Amino acid sequence: MQIKQSAGERLFDGFNIILLSLLSIIALIPILHVIAGSLSSPSAIIHNEVFLWPVEPTLQHFKLVANTDAFWSAAWMTIQVVVIGTLINMVLTVFASYPLSKMHLRGRKVLMMFVIFTMIFQAPMIPVYMVVKELHMLNTIWALVIPGAISAFNMILCITFFRSLPEELFEAAKVDGMSDYRIVWQIAVPLSKPILFTLLLFYAVGHWNSYFTPLLYITDRGMQTLQMYLYFLMQGSMSDIAAGASAESSLSMVPKALEMATIVLATAPIVVLYPFFQKHFVKGATLGSVKE
Repeated sequence: MQIKQSAGERLFDGFNIILLSLLSIIALIPILHVIAGSLSSPSAIIHNEVFLWPVEPTLQHFKLVANTDAFWSAAWMTIQVVVIGTLINMVLTVFASYPLSKMHLRGRKVLMMFVIFTMIFQAPMIPVYMVVKELHMLNTIWALVIPGAISAFNMILCITFFRSLPEELFEAAKVDGMSDYRIVWQIAVPLSKPILFTLLLFYAVGHWNSYFTPLLYITDRGMQTLQMYLYFLMQGSMSDIAAGASAESSLSMVPKALEMATIVLATAPIVVLYPFFQKHFVKGATLGSVKE
C-alpha cells in the first residue's frame, strides 16, 4: 500500500535528491580529473589542458609505473599487511566481542568501561612508538598490524550484533556439550556474516589506506607500502620510476601524471571489490548498530 505524500514531504524529498546529486557530482569531479590526467599525454598535462576527459589518450604513464620494481614491492607489502592484519583483527574482534555480549559475564561493565575509555582517550604517539621500538618491531610487518590489532568501535558493533542473536541457541548448544570455542565458530560466526563482512571491509580498507602508521614505523624503503610509495612520489622522489624507464621515456616523464597513474592503480582494487561487499556492508552496519 502506497502512502500519499504531502506537498511538504515531496518538496523535502526533491530537495534531498538535488542536494545529494550535487554532492555526488562534487565528489566525482576530482576522481574523474585524476583518471583523465593519468590517461592524457605529457604535453596536455604540462599545458593544463586536462579537466574531466583525457586529452591525447595514452597508457604511457601506467607503463612507466608498472615497470617500476618499487611499485610492485610496495603493492606486495600492502597486500601482506591487508591479509595478515585483517585476519588478526577479525579473530581478536570476534573472540573479544562474544564474551562481552553476555550480560552474565562477571566484570563485564568494568571491561566495557575500559573499551569505551580507549575510544575517548587515544594512546599518545611517542609512548606507543617507544613500545614498538623496545619490542624490536620497527621495520617489520608486525609494527603495521599489532598496535591497531583491534578497533573499539568495531568491537562494540560486533558485541551489539551478538546480543541480538537468540540466547536459546547458545543455551541449547551448551546442553549438547559444545564448548565456547565451538559455539563461537559453529553458531555465532555463521549467524553473524553480515556484521563480519562489514568489519572485514572496515579493517581491510583501513589497512590498505593506512599512511601515517607505516610512515612512523618503517624507514626501510624495501618495506614501504603503496601509500608510502605514493607519498614519496608526491614529494618529488622520481628515482625509482626513472631507474625503470628507458632514456626516451625518462625525457617525457611528467611527475603530476605519474602521481595520478599511481593513485589510480592504488585505489583500483578497493573500487573494484567494494560493489561485491556493498550489500553485506549496508545490512551489517544497520543490524549491528541497532540494539534490541
